[in-house]
Amino acid sequence: MLPGYNTNGFAHHRIEDAIEILAEIGYRSVAVTVERDFLDPPDHRGVARCVDRIAPAIRQWGLRVTIETGARFILDPRRKHQPTLVSRRGEDRARRLEFLLATVDVAARLRADSVSLWSGAADDDADEAECLERLCAGLRPLLHRAEGQGIRLSFEPEPGMAIDTMARFERLVARLDHPALGLTLDVGHVCCLDDGALRRHLDRWRDRLWNVHLENMRRGVHEHLMFGEGDIDFDEVFAALRAVAYAGAVHVELSRHSHDAVRAAQQAYEFWCSHSGGPPPG
Repeated sequence: MLPGYNTNGFAHHRIEDAIEILAEIGYRSVAVTVERDFLDPPDHRGVARCVDRIAPAIRQWGLRVTIETGARFILDPRRKHQPTLVSRRGEDRARRLEFLLATVDVAARLRADSVSLWSGAADDDADEAECLERLCAGLRPLLHRAEGQGIRLSFEPEPGMAIDTMARFERLVARLDHPALGLTLDVGHVCCLDDGALRRHLDRWRDRLWNVHLENMRRGVHEHLMFGEGDIDFDEVFAALRAVAYAGAVHVELSRHSHDAVRAAQQAYEFWCSHSGGPPPG
């Protein structure tokens, strides 16, 4: 497995500077969260510009890359993470889909490992069945675009969203089984929701596990914490990842640490090395 870091923890840095800093620290993969100053949706013409902006650094440092789509206010400056693929209005769902289609184009040009996404939450009182219907309707054309460009979609169950638990993720896959649809597993979310044994989830989804998020978290509280500040046993986490021979990137996600980004990334890297058996070769 490779150490990685999510750029949502460098919200006050230029994306190019964040990538360089992370590479200098020793990270081998970068999860690029697509923020407004990087790709201003729905400006599909900006795809080439944003690729040109970071591709040289990716190539220079030999980094793997994952495209993350969870920017907080990229589509609506007043509502966090809205609109979504499960929003009430069709035109709002279409805006989210258009943005996600553009991120697939970015990922294809960067030869990214995957595009990571979540369901979002409904902005009405839609029940679980209706949310699943809306979500599948949006994912079908997205999967078609992704498959056509050789890109995988890694779907992340997220607390507070329509697909929050691993059981609901399994229902999604049963409804929309597609070779381009896999999993982003956030270790903290499993802890936060008390969502079963991590090892069991890794065993179940090892063939579709394309992205891992890592941070500390307390049970019952969805807050991304620095290692050492929560309830997770990371010896067990890394043992479980080794047991399923996971060879992808493990992206540290400290989205609330941007005020101290460089120190946080360095501290996280040292922790990663101490629990994973040292820096990766190469």
